[in-house]
Amino acid sequence: MFEIDKKKFGAFVAELRREKGYTQRELAEKLFVSDKAVSKWETAVSIPDTALLIPLAELLGVTVTELLMCQRVCGEASMDTEQVEGIVKTAIHLTDEKAERAYQTGSRWPLLYVCSLILGMAGTAFCWYRQLSGNTLFTVVALGMIFGAYFCFAVKTRLPVFYDENRLGFYYDGIFRMNVPGIRLNNSNWPHLVQVGRIWSCALMVLYPPLQGVLCWANKALWGRLELWVCLALVLGGLFIPFYVVGKKYQ
Repeated sequence: MFEIDKKKFGAFVAELRREKGYTQRELAEKLFVSDKAVSKWETAVSIPDTALLIPLAELLGVTVTELLMCQRVCGEASMDTEQVEGIVKTAIHLTDEKAERAYQTGSRWPLLYVCSLILGMAGTAFCWYRQLSGNTLFTVVALGMIFGAYFCFAVKTRLPVFYDENRLGFYYDGIFRMNVPGIRLNNSNWPHLVQVGRIWSCALMVLYPPLQGVLCWANKALWGRLELWVCLALVLGGLFIPFYVVGKKYQ
């Protein structure tokens, strides 16, 4: 497996930090960690947790691969398969935990998601057939489908221990990214936040089509003026407000 030279890694991070004009404290604040943590990276005492690799690389203006290799990779340069595989394994083994996914827990939420999906598609089809669908119907239901699939099937049931030891307000899991400034994500509030995401996404699929159908049938002209605001209230307010309330309560 590819080995990280801690001294070389620390020197590389320090060099990039200075190029960006950050102090150790400023970089630490952007990553929601202590300046002592940054100091430990740069003095080869430790290296960042896996959860910090993507945001750290983005802040320093390099790729995660370049960060792990401790050098910039020129456009013409190429790496062989073994080298790439070694770097990937290194990133994976930086954390010892293998987080369980929602579909592996035997939860009822995958079944509830499927039921909500069927009802949402049926409601959408009915509104479209009766010409009661507005501009936001398909978009809102699609958002519920996408986020629901993640929260009900793919979400990690636990965060790495690193989240319990630091004040982190962001979460990266593949293409799914979440940033909630002002909330400290940890294993106390994470199950409750996941629950909020599940309820919101399933409710969005099930309730939005009939809501739009009824309001559009009652007064199509008025609904046309209010549709965007109702959509924003349900999509943004319906998710972020409960997120902040629950996140603050259990953090």
